[in-house]
Amino acid sequence: MSIVKINVLNVPAEQREVLEKRFASRAGAVENSDGFEWFELLRPVEGTDDYLVYTRWRDEASFQAWMEGPMKAAHQGGGDRPKPAASGSSVWSFEVVQQAAPKSA
Repeated sequence: MSIVKINVLNVPAEQREVLEKRFASRAGAVENSDGFEWFELLRPVEGTDDYLVYTRWRDEASFQAWMEGPMKAAHQGGGDRPKPAASGSSVWSFEVVQQAAPKSA
């Protein structure tokens, strides 16, 4: 079964719009990666400043290949890179052991 990676980004209120615009401008950056299955950016609605970046992958090897290739290349650059919108982050990892989808009508 698939694996899920959730990047937890602590984003101060004044940086939320910046973060969301940056993710909108990166559309397509992960979608063509081998083994990629799903992406969602989840905005907090109450009680936290943590955004969740949810990605699902065919397997750990697919995720690691993306991390060492396209993702690493996208995050390297010159000294004129903008300041991060998040003040901190951590990654949670999960294996999908059960899943369900809506039944067809």
